[in-house]
Amino acid sequence: MRTKHTFSTFFWLQTTRAINNEASLYIRITVDGKRVNLSLKKRVPVSLWDAKKKKVKGTSAQSKQINFYIEEVSTKLFQIYQDLKFKDELITAKLIKSLYTGDNQESKSLKNIFSYHSQKIANTLASGSIRNFGITENYVFKFLEKKKSTTDIHLSQLNFEFLSHFELFLCDIWPVGHPKALSNNTRMKHIQRLRKVVTLAYHLEWMDRDPFVRWKMTYDKTNREFLSEVELKNLEDKVFISKRLDRVRDLFVFSCYTGISYVDLMNLTSSHLVLGMDGGNWIMTKRQKTNTIVKVPLLGKALEIITKYKDHPVTKVTESLLPIMTNEKLNVYLKEVANFVGIEKNLTFHMARHTFATTITLSNGVPIETVSKLLGHTKISTTQIYARVLEHKVSGDMKALKDILDLKNKETKMKKAD
Repeated sequence: MRTKHTFSTFFWLQTTRAINNEASLYIRITVDGKRVNLSLKKRVPVSLWDAKKKKVKGTSAQSKQINFYIEEVSTKLFQIYQDLKFKDELITAKLIKSLYTGDNQESKSLKNIFSYHSQKIANTLASGSIRNFGITENYVFKFLEKKKSTTDIHLSQLNFEFLSHFELFLCDIWPVGHPKALSNNTRMKHIQRLRKVVTLAYHLEWMDRDPFVRWKMTYDKTNREFLSEVELKNLEDKVFISKRLDRVRDLFVFSCYTGISYVDLMNLTSSHLVLGMDGGNWIMTKRQKTNTIVKVPLLGKALEIITKYKDHPVTKVTESLLPIMTNEKLNVYLKEVANFVGIEKNLTFHMARHTFATTITLSNGVPIETVSKLLGHTKISTTQIYARVLEHKVSGDMKALKDILDLKNKETKMKKAD
């Protein structure tokens, strides 16, 4: 059964902006009570306009030409409406306007939305996130070139089959310098970024449907490594002859006791060291990744490290709170540190953040809401990734439960005895 619609057009002059007795001609398209305005890019003498009849007065060549144009526009818009009605498609005033101007969804391509998205995130996301979207975009267009023999496609051509084939394409990607092909989780990350871009196109109404509506992301569970209390203590107590490794260890340990990520740590200056509401020393900074404010009270070990480098030559030159080092070198040197300390885990700087969340805070009874705040997470579900229950924590909790139950049993026996 075909849906009934109401359709009408209304021509008028924008007389409030008339120049030299000429004003711009507009048309209002109304479908089911909802309307849009469209400038017809034509100027009409205000003195010749008949507001009641919605056309130009007189029989001069100019009047005939303008009236013919009005009839032509009206006929074309009505024809678009009739065509949509005949196809039994969804009809809106906005759609009729876009079809008339040629700016409809079929004219928008994958390149158009990636370009629009790049402009949108240019000043809102961190450089690392922008770079990651660029890598995803590169894979998408490599897929089009190699598997579809084209450089671009219309957004209307995106469907579930396209996504499935793109995922298969990613399975064969082996990045230069990497020891293996893309993992499942990395592939899902690329598809997740594509999804954000395509969803943007859907919300912009450049697409009639969302091709991801039936798509399900399938991530593999990963084991996020962290240092145990013993491993962290061994790392702290290790005496390094090399000043380079000593600084690397200090940076890592500082992150273990603050949860501050590499990029935010490297941006710290003395101005980020503030007096907290409790009268103690706090670090107050803004996460580059999420642009959220992070306030971290300084534990003793973190404060020791800050004091150690307060008047150090390496921080005086850079005017930073701690020594500056590139992330690449830091992670390479951490392998040496792990070797000297006897840590068999693949030590990376990001592991310090995991250690703060797990070993330093959650294992010592700090509520997950507080840990989430300290880490600068915007969603508590992100923090829950770190919420591991360690064996000694399980043991301690069960011992406390055992003591409570024993006390209750003892009280029950005493009541029965009475």
